[in-house]
Amino acid sequence: MDILLQSATLVVTLLVLLGLGIWVGVALLASAVVIFMVFTSTPVDAILGTTMWAHSASWTLTALPLFIWMGEILYRTRLAEDLFSGLAPWVGRLPGGLAHVNVIGCGIFAAVSGSSAATTATVGRISLPELKSRGYADRLAIGSLAGSGTLGLLIPPSIVMIVYGVAAQVSINRLFIAGVVPGLMLMALFSSYIAIWSKMNPDGVPAPEPQISFGQRLARLRMLLPVVGLIIGVIGSIYAGVATATEAAAIGVAGALIIAAFGGSLTSRTFLDSLLGATRTSAMIGFILLGAAFLTSAMSFSGLPGQLAEIISSSGLGAPGLIAVLTVFFVLLGCFLDGISIVVLTTSVVMPAVLAVGIDPVWFGIYLIIVVEMAQITPPLGFNLFVIQKLTGKSIFVITKMVFPYFMILVLAVVLLTAFPGIATWLVQQTL
Repeated sequence: MDILLQSATLVVTLLVLLGLGIWVGVALLASAVVIFMVFTSTPVDAILGTTMWAHSASWTLTALPLFIWMGEILYRTRLAEDLFSGLAPWVGRLPGGLAHVNVIGCGIFAAVSGSSAATTATVGRISLPELKSRGYADRLAIGSLAGSGTLGLLIPPSIVMIVYGVAAQVSINRLFIAGVVPGLMLMALFSSYIAIWSKMNPDGVPAPEPQISFGQRLARLRMLLPVVGLIIGVIGSIYAGVATATEAAAIGVAGALIIAAFGGSLTSRTFLDSLLGATRTSAMIGFILLGAAFLTSAMSFSGLPGQLAEIISSSGLGAPGLIAVLTVFFVLLGCFLDGISIVVLTTSVVMPAVLAVGIDPVWFGIYLIIVVEMAQITPPLGFNLFVIQKLTGKSIFVITKMVFPYFMILVLAVVLLTAFPGIATWLVQQTL
């Protein structure tokens, strides 16, 4: 009875506060205060200071603002234009043509930005006008961009991976390595769907692009060298074991500044804008993390996570059953919360139950991020939908209809990941 009362109190408090438009971080802090006051005898002020310090004085957490700053710098360069120009000659004659640039371009930019919204916005501002001018159907161009933009959460370095790693006390290096194969799998699934859709709807795709010589294609490919070099510097240093996630983030910032300088986009104005943008985003995420940490402490004192884990363990619900229940739960949360909020709100509650049924926390992190990707394209609060709306001016619900097949591909990815957990764990086992 106590667990039901605690759960109901927490959910109602959070929903009321979020419904009033209060910042997520403040809502988490306030909910924690309610739990402390109603269900424990522990004085709130005795825990608040120590909790805030313990969770903010983290070397691992320093990777977060650095990766965000790297993405902000690259957002202001010609990187997306170079991606489109370099990739177009290689995919123009595939079924679906230049729509594949959305998938590959988002996959590449995701590897240097760490943000779903930044990936969608940066690639979309170049690809959507180009695809529209060439006669590609909106359903194909917009849907493939919104779906592929979610790769920014999965392909490392990922901001959400860092948030999960900090919240769940899981190695960020291991998470980064684990995200590679699932990210490539999703890119393959998206491109396969584009090819199949194009064969079934030939009117939605223009005639193939004029073929150019192999030498010209290689010359265009040189435009990708800066971003490929940056990916090797950031991700390669982690895989080789010569840099931690934080050190790799510093390498990424230096590389992004060099790319911006050589591309002519690094000015005092763009430098300051990128720094301010990274500061705002980092402060917002940090505030949410601290609120979640305080709420975690409140629930630990009240015993809620342990009671939930005990109920699940005694219910006989195995790992597949728990994953099925959690998937529905996370998708519903995605209708009202952004991805980072979902991760920090739920990690402390569900991890005891996840560990109780023997699920690998690294695997669970990859699973959780794929489900959070669904939240990015789930109305009414899917962030990618808002980015696309800003780029196209179309209704959220029209965009949702266009992106629905890609949502189902993410569901398929969860099924494959559950059936074949090695998709997420094999590379970690080979590397570390």
